[in-house]
Amino acid sequence: MEFRLIDRIRERTALAREDVRLGIGDDAAVLAVPPGQQLAVAIDTLVEGVHFPHGTAPQDIGWKALAVNLSDLAAMGATPAWALLALTLPQGDPPWIDDLAEGFARLAREHGVALVGGDTTRGPLCLSVAVHGFVPAGQALARSGACVGDAVFVTGSLGSAAGGLRLVQGRLPFDPGNEAHRSLRARLDRPTPRVRAGVALRAHASACIDVSDGLLSDLGHICAASGVGAELDLDALPLLPALRSVFGHAAARELALTGGDDYELCFTVPTAAVGPMQAALAEVGAHATRIGAVIEGQGVRAIGGTALAAMRGGWDHFGA
Repeated sequence: MEFRLIDRIRERTALAREDVRLGIGDDAAVLAVPPGQQLAVAIDTLVEGVHFPHGTAPQDIGWKALAVNLSDLAAMGATPAWALLALTLPQGDPPWIDDLAEGFARLAREHGVALVGGDTTRGPLCLSVAVHGFVPAGQALARSGACVGDAVFVTGSLGSAAGGLRLVQGRLPFDPGNEAHRSLRARLDRPTPRVRAGVALRAHASACIDVSDGLLSDLGHICAASGVGAELDLDALPLLPALRSVFGHAAARELALTGGDDYELCFTVPTAAVGPMQAALAEVGAHATRIGAVIEGQGVRAIGGTALAAMRGGWDHFGA
């Protein structure tokens, strides 16, 4: 059964790349890193009931398992190349596996990612995906380069995935006929990894991170790594109209600050590079909103001095 499941996944995720010298089917993959490139590697695990709600469609699970990892590569300015998938299943359900693989493969094809190996075993539903990407030597983005005076930007919009989760959890009744509700649920189930934006930012950003645990938490990581503080304009936070219409402005803003699961890029840019950065993003069909500035000190606060650290600071797997 296990090998038949592996074959089903391989058939649905097949993608030819010249740098894959030996892919699925042997004890290990054999891969070639292009000259002048460095290898960026990331891994994330998704557990049912923790990272996606019980009953999530298998195509959405497959998509998200890859998307959250591609988002990590995007934050480094890396171009994706290969992936490994370790899949734990309560039972071998071939149609369910087909749908999972199709969701994974759809996003993989969009970014030219080849699945080159992995593992399957029996147990509670859990997926671990490792991704590998290329970045020109010495050009990887990091969290540690922000300087006082830099502008703080974020791609896309914030808080919508957390809003979708609240609907799924029943904090508000989910109405599948409500367009705003469907929009928020889609942001939870199928995040968009900002890969092209990350590559475009390599020449302009001083520091970068993907927003997985909440803006306050993740921008705080940039501040800590760079030895600086940050000041946010709360009125500038990019919020979807659907989020405001469902939750109201105040709750939508809190979701944007602390909700997580957005997989947008939060980054800092020297003020002299803001114009060229915006032009570079426009060339790849992306956009970013200026939400604050890097300041002396530590931590994240609102313009006017309000300490935001007192708010719930984002997702913590081992928090109380």
